[in-house]
Amino acid sequence: MNAKVKWVDKMRFLGTGGSGHALVMDTSFESGGQASASTPMELCLMALMGCTGMDVVSILKKMDLTWESFEMEIPEALRAEKHPMVFTKIHILFRFKGDLPEEKVAKAIALSHEKYCSVGGMLGKTAQITTEFIIEKPNQNL
Repeated sequence: MNAKVKWVDKMRFLGTGGSGHALVMDTSFESGGQASASTPMELCLMALMGCTGMDVVSILKKMDLTWESFEMEIPEALRAEKHPMVFTKIHILFRFKGDLPEEKVAKAIALSHEKYCSVGGMLGKTAQITTEFIIEKPNQNL
């Protein structure tokens, strides 16, 4: 794997991965940026959810399960008070809509968290990562 980052202006950078896909990073006005894009630390949280989400989808599909919608959020992640101000606590909330068995969803999330998610494996070196899930049953009224 490889990646490149190029300074654009102020505190804005353009990152390009080896795949050729690019994204913009920036920071807050208070930190000298223009608040025009996600910060690198926000991208870490999004990468964690993307990584674990891909695992969970893959595992649930192998279980021959389907769902109407699936989203995740990290309502708040805590960081150390001193530099490098790494994440110390991250809580991921998984939200599904569909007729899914709770035990299979729990197993898929646990497998991602304990075995497969590379981003979680790295962030877990400094942060306690916890998870919870909600399954909303589909509307039966048609």
